Amino acid sequence: LQVVESGGGLVQPGGSLRLSCAAPGFSLDYYGVGWFRQAPGKERERVSCISISGGSTKYADSVEGRVTISRDNAKNTVYLQMNSLKPEDTAVYYCAAGLFRLCKLSDEYNYWGQGTQVTVSS
Repeated sequence: LQVVESGGGLVQPGGSLRLSCAAPGFSLDYYGVGWFRQAPGKERERVSCISISGGSTKYADSVEGRVTISRDNAKNTVYLQMNSLKPEDTAVYYCAAGLFRLCKLSDEYNYWGQGTQVTVSS
């Protein structure tokens, strides 16, 4: 089982992107979902997470106030809306699904995607 990220690209500083995380082979209804990112030469960073119900979300301090995570269970998709993007947001963004109800900013997720590149540059 695997999740699939999309929506990355090149954007100017101050711009916006919406990343999507889909699960073609299973229902995300039963999974907490997290977003992570890894920049070249840096460790993977936990960015955001959302609970099964969508009622609980968490954000890393580095993105708080600029990023919103949401889920549409009817479309079996979780989104990461990113605004006011900065060059330091440049990274490969990964989503992951975990067989738990809660929102967890940790690495204990079961299924990971291949990532989508986000580049913030003028």
